[in-house]
Amino acid sequence: MDDMNNEEEPHVQPDLQELIRDFVESIEIERGRSKKTAENYKRYLVRFLELAGEITGKDYALKPADITKEVLRKFRLKLNRLQDERGEGLEAITQAYHLVALRGFLKYLAQRDIESLDPALVELPRVTRKQVTFLHYDEVERLLGEIDTETETGLRDRAIIELLFSGGLRVSELVKLNRDSINLQRREFIVRGKGNKDRPIFISEAAADWVEQYLDKRTDTLAPLFLNNSRHMQEVDTSGNYRRLTTRSVERIVQKYAKLAGITKHVSPHTLRHSFATDLLMNGADLRSVQAMLGHADISTTQIYTHVTDVHLKEVHEKFHTETE
Repeated sequence: MDDMNNEEEPHVQPDLQELIRDFVESIEIERGRSKKTAENYKRYLVRFLELAGEITGKDYALKPADITKEVLRKFRLKLNRLQDERGEGLEAITQAYHLVALRGFLKYLAQRDIESLDPALVELPRVTRKQVTFLHYDEVERLLGEIDTETETGLRDRAIIELLFSGGLRVSELVKLNRDSINLQRREFIVRGKGNKDRPIFISEAAADWVEQYLDKRTDTLAPLFLNNSRHMQEVDTSGNYRRLTTRSVERIVQKYAKLAGITKHVSPHTLRHSFATDLLMNGADLRSVQAMLGHADISTTQIYTHVTDVHLKEVHEKFHTETE
């Protein structure tokens, strides 16, 4: 047989565009990440594809082997110089997200034995996280004190804020709750958070009591736990989802009472989640337990609170520790 017939066909690498699509699908399906996370990865990698195409002159015909150290260097430079229509550059944290996505993609290629750049060569920049804004307990009390609980709307708003502070819920988790989602007797229930992961939520007696008062005041039998009280809403279905309170509405509710309470810092539903975590740590909870209660996949995310509690510990030390003369 002819020697040429014995030669193996040269291996042809698939296009990066196709591999990126496969990777994004694997993030959502195999790794159980949220659809939004998958979309973010796709957006960052599509931008890498565009910029790498400019760098190499190959546009969208790039192959995994085309990702070299020099392409990576020039990509980081282009990211740093990139400007939007207002002439503003990308924030450092956004640039870091692009590199996280790229490194994850390169790891995916390595797992499939597809030759490309070593993921370890993608160094992530040190990014200073924004200062965590939280409310002290007396500020939470002031905020709650501004709510008129003589009305159904007031009872709803009080129940919302009590749940956010007591359970550390994300606002997206709160608005999805139905009446039958929450056990007021046991004061615990399960929510499905980021990455479709379930976690237990525990609430105080006060929070359970305010939710119960709100539900007792309602005359409907609709499924959602928290309703938009506007009577102008057009009926869409019998489940009551047309009346379900939105995340934006909850944000406005929290900001309204913070303003009435004279709290000048920016307050959002997430501020109450920060306040929940900070309160736990300041009262002696360990970081791993707080991580579990917040539903953080990585403890490094929970560690954003340690610099806040470190300041508190220093204040306690200075106040109560007796120095020798």
